[in-house]
Amino acid sequence: MNDWTSGYVSELDYTHDFFHDMTPSRMAFSATSRGHRHGLNDQKLSYCELGCGQGFTANLLAAANPHIDVHAMDFNPAHIAGAAELARQAEVPNVTFYERSFDDFEEEANLPKTFDVIALHGVYSWVSRENQKLITAFITRRLKPGGLVYISYNTQPGWASSLPLRRLLTDHAALGNGPLEQRIDDALAFAEKLTDADAGFFSSNPGPLKRLNEMKTMSRNYLAHEYFNRDWTPFHFADVAEDLGRAKLEFLGAANPLDHVDDICLSMPQQQLLAGESNPVRREGLRDVLLNEQFRADVFVRGRLPHTQRGAVGAWFQTPFALARHYGTGPLKISWRNSDVPLDASQYAPVLKILAEGQKTVRELLELGLFSDMTWGDITRMLTILTGAGHIVPCLPSADYAERAARCRIFNLAVCKNAEDSERLGFLASPATGGGVAVDRIEQLFLLAQSEGRSDPNDWAAFAWQILEPQGQRLEQDGRVLDLPEENLAVLRARANAFAARRLDVLAGLGVTLVDTGHSLSQGLTPDAATAKSGAAA
Repeated sequence: MNDWTSGYVSELDYTHDFFHDMTPSRMAFSATSRGHRHGLNDQKLSYCELGCGQGFTANLLAAANPHIDVHAMDFNPAHIAGAAELARQAEVPNVTFYERSFDDFEEEANLPKTFDVIALHGVYSWVSRENQKLITAFITRRLKPGGLVYISYNTQPGWASSLPLRRLLTDHAALGNGPLEQRIDDALAFAEKLTDADAGFFSSNPGPLKRLNEMKTMSRNYLAHEYFNRDWTPFHFADVAEDLGRAKLEFLGAANPLDHVDDICLSMPQQQLLAGESNPVRREGLRDVLLNEQFRADVFVRGRLPHTQRGAVGAWFQTPFALARHYGTGPLKISWRNSDVPLDASQYAPVLKILAEGQKTVRELLELGLFSDMTWGDITRMLTILTGAGHIVPCLPSADYAERAARCRIFNLAVCKNAEDSERLGFLASPATGGGVAVDRIEQLFLLAQSEGRSDPNDWAAFAWQILEPQGQRLEQDGRVLDLPEENLAVLRARANAFAARRLDVLAGLGVTLVDTGHSLSQGLTPDAATAKSGAAA
């Protein structure tokens, strides 16, 4: 392994994912939910991502937030070259990528003196202790007072039972020769032989056996970075809190809003145990034990500014929301922490139906009388759950929407043009939220077809097939690969009509489009979306 890697996997590139919790508007909502007066609605912000991988999240956030200067670093030159190329293709002027390591990043002359947000996803657990100290030192010097840090990491005690499995796999892979992908396959096959031999570790520990079975179907690129680095640390929360405490940070809350609602995460006896612990750090550690937590995504703050009661209500009033998923009339099924979350349809249905017509602030929802006789606590609880479950999404203020929409169209067109050759980019940018929306390759091809003037979903299907067929791409149905062109076309037509009927209006409401339709935040469907939906219904 080359010295420049510092023990980190470099033979296989990281995946091109987008991480929703790193979106500034979502961080702002999490801060509001925890009663913190954040500064993320300012007109000009600076954002730094440490260990950006392929840089896709940084590129998308920059495109959707022209008011934010985004700076992102990674030690892998292939990652940075690819990220910079996408930035050029998508004409994203407010993102800068740096091929740097943690020990020399601060030497970069173009960095701002301080940042409003510093984010690192999937980094802290996978680097050496020396690099962890360099990260906290960077945060100490570069995070503004009042600034936020997003950090995610593997956690104890959830990983405790699988530590021997990880060691077994990495040791076996280290002994092999050839490409890392093959050595990963060999290591998994060796572990499978142990299960076939009824190894006591697996028979006594069903958790690692389940994890091993899941790993067989995972991307080898993902497995390489998740499991096969030299350094790999599942942390106790208290250890991360102590590290960040040296940078004057304190824990603000979980990045996922669902974890802000204890009664959907914990049983009543568990809640009572947790209520008996007043120390916030010990409380989180106890919570991890109660949930057997294996991965955390947290937000820390440098200088917490609690709202007054009136200020907290005002912050909620000003928060805009948009519909993130199609809603019909049926009941929502929300599951979290292996249990179903009870919600009253008479309470959430009016909210979802009105948001289908366009985004609304909480104040506007109240003025429309949509919450009936619900208490304020019930209202914020419901909105938090709907947000965490992905049915609604917090939005940016309406100012400068037109500029954001124009930037997002250029970015989204570049991503969709990539879909003509591969499926590696699976998210588009939303000017409404400043974040990403999952849109798979076939749906991106449908949007490309629509942008070229095709209004009939059946024509979208034909357009997609003209691209997929020469590449030897075939669809699957019921576990069977479809060989005949007419079978593939039939599935594509069904998908296109379902896309027009169920997704296109939601994407339009989020501003996710490739053409300028004159859509405003208060409107529902774009003209093209309405036409397509009408055609699908016909």
